[in-house]
Amino acid sequence: MSATLTGRRAATAVLTATLLVPLAACGNGGAKPAADSPAGAPSPAPASGGVKAAKLTVLAASSLTDVFTTAGAAYEKSHPGTKVTFSFAGSQELAAQVKQGAPADALVTADTRTMDGLTAEVNTPSVIAKNRLVIAAGKGNPFKIDDLKDLADSKIKVVLAAPQVPVGRYSKEILDRQGVPVKPVSQEPNVRAVLSKVELGEADAGLVYKTDSAKSGDKVVAVDIPDDQNAVASYPAASLKQSENAEAAAAFVAWLTGPEAQKILQDAGFQKA
Repeated sequence: MSATLTGRRAATAVLTATLLVPLAACGNGGAKPAADSPAGAPSPAPASGGVKAAKLTVLAASSLTDVFTTAGAAYEKSHPGTKVTFSFAGSQELAAQVKQGAPADALVTADTRTMDGLTAEVNTPSVIAKNRLVIAAGKGNPFKIDDLKDLADSKIKVVLAAPQVPVGRYSKEILDRQGVPVKPVSQEPNVRAVLSKVELGEADAGLVYKTDSAKSGDKVVAVDIPDDQNAVASYPAASLKQSENAEAAAAFVAWLTGPEAQKILQDAGFQKA
């Protein structure tokens, strides 16, 4: 065999081996490369529990404003990369937004009735907390309001939430049950608006959730309503079927029923679900 032929065969072997190396690497055991990931682009970081991080928008009842601000910060800390933004309003207003297709991921209302009216829009809800009503009397309680019957006094300016609002419906229920006729000077769109009227002295008293009155300090005096005269507000939470972050939204709702969130809620005065 000539030296020239031997050299040619050696060169061919080297070339073949060079071509086979990248082909083997591309094969990767039959796995396909990610078609949608540009070269060098990092994959989305998973949040705690393997759920991908996401930007969540949560619609929540006004009475959750303070406690959810705390809860949201705690959730973001334990789920790095996830951002939770809240939109607070009366439950009936939030329900209208959901029906209109507002871009959101989860909903928490202050009653089960509102949530029950959204079966086509929400996934299975879970009750995360409960609350009760109190009479919020003006600073120092100058009218010496002691119970629900005192609210029938025409000299006392009483403000209530509108009957379409959960706290307004609860208020009407307990006043009617006790036979207390009250003509409110105004009907407000949510519980925070009722409380604000009393804090500012624009009303002498109003019916609000116990957790809301606790945030007013000495601006109002909270007068307890006996359990047998009171109403229990339940707070259901659900992820929205229209959410573009379905897995992350479901994870947040599940977290609300867990020990960390439950401690935050109960420390704020909410009752265990």
